[in-house]
Amino acid sequence: MDGRAERLCPDAPAPVVEESAARLRPGGAALAALLAASGRGAPEVILIAPFGDDEASAAVRGLLPDRVTVIPVPLAGPLQEKTRIRAAGQTLLRVDKPGGTPGPAGPEAISAISGAGALLVSDYGRGVTADPRLRDALSRQAGRTRLVWDPHPRGSEPVAGTYLVTPNAAEAARAAGLDGNAADGVLPAAAAAERLLDIWPVQAAAVTLGGRGALLARPGQAPLAIPAAPLRVTDPCGAGDQFAVAAATGLRDGATLSEAVTWAVAAATRYLARGGTAELTGYPGGRPPGQVLVAAGGCFDVLHAGHVSMLRAARSLGDCLVVCLNSDDSVRRLKGPGRPLNPAADRAEVLAALDCVDRVVIFDEDTPERLLGELRPDIWVKGGDYDGRELPEAAALRRWNGRVVTVPYLSGRSTSLIASAAARAASARC
Repeated sequence: MDGRAERLCPDAPAPVVEESAARLRPGGAALAALLAASGRGAPEVILIAPFGDDEASAAVRGLLPDRVTVIPVPLAGPLQEKTRIRAAGQTLLRVDKPGGTPGPAGPEAISAISGAGALLVSDYGRGVTADPRLRDALSRQAGRTRLVWDPHPRGSEPVAGTYLVTPNAAEAARAAGLDGNAADGVLPAAAAAERLLDIWPVQAAAVTLGGRGALLARPGQAPLAIPAAPLRVTDPCGAGDQFAVAAATGLRDGATLSEAVTWAVAAATRYLARGGTAELTGYPGGRPPGQVLVAAGGCFDVLHAGHVSMLRAARSLGDCLVVCLNSDDSVRRLKGPGRPLNPAADRAEVLAALDCVDRVVIFDEDTPERLLGELRPDIWVKGGDYDGRELPEAAALRRWNGRVVTVPYLSGRSTSLIASAAARAASARC
């Protein structure tokens, strides 16, 4: 439930959420299945999970794409429901309805496991992974394919033959019998991961560290720290599911452990940059009501102080800043055959490293009008050397009541001046 909160309740110091709108999405293992089946070239996915005859079970099944085949585990009672009440993208309260008790998996589920090309166990502590027949089937298939296990504090221990476990730092610390309150950091995560390799029958552990990325531990090797791109996040819900899905998919496709975990960190970061669960629930532009989306654009061929000043000013105007970046072909048409000096992938990575940038999107056209039509930002920012009324993007912004805003420009800073100075210096050395 998303709305706006502008006042406190008169009889308690609690925010009043008004004009709330409900959005439904699959949760738990069903969210993992949805993520696995999303995107171009995604595989066919079989979801083995508890479903009943209640409205929530029917709603979840209706939200899954055709590429997901559901094999239900019998559920005595309703499916568990979780409702987040949010304002401006920030969760204020979560209300949980308890679910029923799952029964044993049937022969169809056992058969599906035996034919899987990759396995992901998304354990949410509801008791399914304690089923002996299910565990036997998973352990047998783990000898033939990659099994990734995303554990839960109330769940079961991974089965023998598990290739990779993906706990977060707190989960790893609790499972390892360490202090969960001190789990936030690379050193505690490394200690927890090494302990898990001793007590669980698994080949590797990837401990997720939120904004710090992940730490991959393997027997007899130094832990591998995989950083994440800087990102400002208010709702990390679902990032762990996306991480586990990407790791399992990468291993299925033949990636090494380090490659799969690196891809998983990048996939979780992209998921959050796109809006996380907000994108899955149909918000325009992938953001809840009340959030101000700011966009800025340019070639950013050689990032300099003028760029940074403009982007910081742009980010201060709203809740999220998207940078629309000209592709290499677009830069060549605008600047000439000698440009860009840096390819688009490098330019995007440098921009994404700035703490004021939440997302970078590359476009191929000469102007970002088409992209702006998809993003529908509230504010389009240019440096103060531009007249916003003359920009072709201004007309596009008016279609959805957006505004063009200019911010102060630092004179004497430009990529062309930097390139000319570098050329003169190189010529002088010759």
